[in-house]
Amino acid sequence: MIVDLKKAISLIRDGDVVAIPTETVYGLAGDAKNALAVQKIFNTKGRPADNPLIVHISSIDQLHNFAESIPDDALQLADKFWPGPLTLILKRKPAVLDIVTAGLDTVAIRMPNHPIALKLIQKTGAVTAPSANRSGKPSPTNPEHIKQDYGTNLPILDGGKADVGIESTVLDLSERPYRILRPGAISKEELSSFLGQPIETETANRKSPGTRHTHYKPTASVKWLDERQSIIKSHKTFYILHHKEFANLPENAIHFRENYQEFARLLYDLYRTADQKGFSQILIEPFTNSPSHPLIDAIINRIQHSVNK
Repeated sequence: MIVDLKKAISLIRDGDVVAIPTETVYGLAGDAKNALAVQKIFNTKGRPADNPLIVHISSIDQLHNFAESIPDDALQLADKFWPGPLTLILKRKPAVLDIVTAGLDTVAIRMPNHPIALKLIQKTGAVTAPSANRSGKPSPTNPEHIKQDYGTNLPILDGGKADVGIESTVLDLSERPYRILRPGAISKEELSSFLGQPIETETANRKSPGTRHTHYKPTASVKWLDERQSIIKSHKTFYILHHKEFANLPENAIHFRENYQEFARLLYDLYRTADQKGFSQILIEPFTNSPSHPLIDAIINRIQHSVNK
């Protein structure tokens, strides 16, 4: 059910959960300092308890409520990229709930770049807000996706369609060398250039949400398109293309023509659309010989998590 901002604030203050908009995907938000509210997030999603949550804040000052020994690099990154799709992993304060961090000594924090989300957090205080989908399903980028997963019972704060469409970049600053644990719209190259130091990549680390468990999977089987395969009209197959030119594309194919920002924004929506239309498989053009683009690593990461092994 759609609720207004006032109602959403009231529900979160009362320990309930609400689906809220962010620039990346919709999140299932609850009071970050209320253990029962956080547990309700896990129960509602069916989320594994060992999968930590991201604390969403509305001001850099709130960073100090959850993290300690904050390095200057973190403050500089926050000043540059927040609000925005960058999550920082830092050493946690002892008062941070274990259920939020999955018992780790670190906490993941970001400031979403969405005016409605920021207005809500300014009134409720920090919230934890993993993607508002059933665990394992494609993340929701508009309210209709949330209704598909939960029906009409879950409160939804409607903020329109998400601009980015994939989850935030996760950067671990809790130890050196700094590492990207989940790629997103802010690339490793951009962060490395800003900090003036190399950054490593480790995408199977339990400090980060969304790296170890199965995620982003539609009901349809997702596979990479073999270059030897023909693209044909079929009631079984939906094609997602991005680079190579194909002649006479059927209506069951979409070609982004190197618009990778649009590709990222619509990927999860296309997964859900393919399911709604009854396609049994989704074939995606591989990124061999693709031009360099900061979103490509993030797109490949999300597809790899959904590809049928």
